[in-house]
Amino acid sequence: MLLAINTNNTNTMLGLYQNKEWIANWRIASDRAKLPDEYAMLLKSLFDFAGFKWKDISGVALASVVPQLTTTMVEMSHRFLEHDPLVISPDINTGVRILIDYPAEVGADRILNALAAHRLHGSPAIVVDFGTATTFDAISQQGDYLGGAIAPGLGIAADALFSRTAKLPHIQLTAPPSAIGRNTVHAMQSGLVLGYVGLIEGLIERIRIELGGQAKVIGTGGMAALLARETKAIEIVDQMLTLEGLRLIYDLNRT
Repeated sequence: MLLAINTNNTNTMLGLYQNKEWIANWRIASDRAKLPDEYAMLLKSLFDFAGFKWKDISGVALASVVPQLTTTMVEMSHRFLEHDPLVISPDINTGVRILIDYPAEVGADRILNALAAHRLHGSPAIVVDFGTATTFDAISQQGDYLGGAIAPGLGIAADALFSRTAKLPHIQLTAPPSAIGRNTVHAMQSGLVLGYVGLIEGLIERIRIELGGQAKVIGTGGMAALLARETKAIEIVDQMLTLEGLRLIYDLNRT
């Protein structure tokens, strides 16, 4: 049983893979203040609640864009799970050629998304990952990572709008009934949610042209389902995409 851990700035996603399927997955907050012992306690609670045992773990794969939490998760794996985790970096066999100016700058999650998109959905492809940041990644027909774009995440934009204005309230991030908001909440939802749809469609169109006009578009991350409902530009929503990439890279390096 493989334990896959993908740590991002806001959330950490955990998945258990066995017999060619994901048998469980959880999403927890990424807390830089937590110690390895605390993450071990949390993981043990999740396992106990779902009826799994640590002794059944055969390997651990870790992707992280938070260096402090990378160290924490590695120590937790060593001390409590008794496994040396495979940590994703450009230095290992990722199965992806990274064709940008500085390959070491690419976040592990973007490498995972590129591999999974190419292997599972075909390419050329564009992956839009709606996390703390909204990232757009371009994958060539051969599966090479070509680069992309990084925009503030929808949650960050909403928090900035609230914190920098005196009268605008916190709102639920859902689509408004119309683009013309007839009250403050609907006007903010229009600017944020539908405004992000415009950003998504515009960047996808530009990147697709540069890829030759035929790229498939895959959405993943916390806000993917919400925004995909508002645009036809996102053709596939795959919430397990990053963990699938982690599993694929683990298999590449295990063999």
